[in-house]
Amino acid sequence: MSLTARRIIVVAGLFALILSFIAASKLAQKKEEPKPQTTANPVRQVDTLHARLTTVPTTLEVQGELAAFDKIDLFSEVTGTLKATSRPFKVGAYFPKGAVMIQVEQEEARLSLLSQKANLLNAVTQLMPDLKVDYPESFSQWQAYLDSFDLTGAIRPFPEPLNDQEKYFIASRNLYSQYYTIKSTEERLDKYTLYAPFSGVLTAASINPGAVVRAGQKLGELMSTGSYELVVTVPLRDLKYIATGSPVTLYSDDISGQWQGRVSRISDQVEAGTQTVKVFISANGKGLRENMYLRGEIKASKIENAFVLPRQLLTDQSSVYTVQDSFLRLKAVEVVKMTDNDAIVRGLSNGTALLATPQPDAFDGMKVAPKARGAKTAAKGLN
Repeated sequence: MSLTARRIIVVAGLFALILSFIAASKLAQKKEEPKPQTTANPVRQVDTLHARLTTVPTTLEVQGELAAFDKIDLFSEVTGTLKATSRPFKVGAYFPKGAVMIQVEQEEARLSLLSQKANLLNAVTQLMPDLKVDYPESFSQWQAYLDSFDLTGAIRPFPEPLNDQEKYFIASRNLYSQYYTIKSTEERLDKYTLYAPFSGVLTAASINPGAVVRAGQKLGELMSTGSYELVVTVPLRDLKYIATGSPVTLYSDDISGQWQGRVSRISDQVEAGTQTVKVFISANGKGLRENMYLRGEIKASKIENAFVLPRQLLTDQSSVYTVQDSFLRLKAVEVVKMTDNDAIVRGLSNGTALLATPQPDAFDGMKVAPKARGAKTAAKGLN
């Protein structure tokens, strides 16, 4: 191939390349430029609830350990040998009120009392001749006293003297001293038998029949099974909602059943460390035992012109989000009482629309769209 032909081919190739580039540029200019994409910012739909002011009944949850209301230590006031009775003096034994619990041998004390009464009878007999001469007007009543004198029965009071001279005359014969000695011995003789002061069971017993007991020795412990007391602590801030006589519903986590009680006493002392006050609840019923762990709900006072909402709807424990003209507004409220799940609040108008579910990114002035079917009404009680 000649040089001229080669030049022609090269020039033709370059010309074809330039034509291709120009054609491609024309086609590129004819394509429509893409429209910029616009991102829509949709309004968030939220559930709302409408507050209805009402009188809210409240309860106060408490818990504590049950203790017997009547529980006493038993001590001996006399010395002697313990006798067996119809009921064994053992732990768990039940004694109805008035039943004999302890019987100490009293024969020696009884004979000593009879001796004292015999001495008094002898002294009154020796008094009668002088009394008939010096105070004849009193002789008949002393004769009647002497005739009815019973060694085995309780001693009767002396006839009343008609004047001071007669009283001094009787005192000079040491009769008053003997009389009161006998009365003291009779009282002490009654202490050889111990009766149950109330119905209950023995929770401790430290003696057995045949043993010698001494005056002042502890014999055991008696606990009443008819009435109990639950000791609970109530925060000082909640004390204003309860009062003596407030009803209480009690229950146990370990056994089934419920028991009714009432607040019997409220302590005046505040625990410094916890700022709580002790409250005593009286209770009775089948199945209750000392040292049981019970929970309870005290029916507290009612709160007027308030309503209940889920505690999670509170912001900073002092405000809530309201919905006004499709915007969220942060509204301060008065939190009257709170529990684990709910809160009683005041400070909102009746019918105020509130945000019904928490929104993590909610802020004052946020635009929202309330759901038409999601409206709720807060009008329940607080537990």
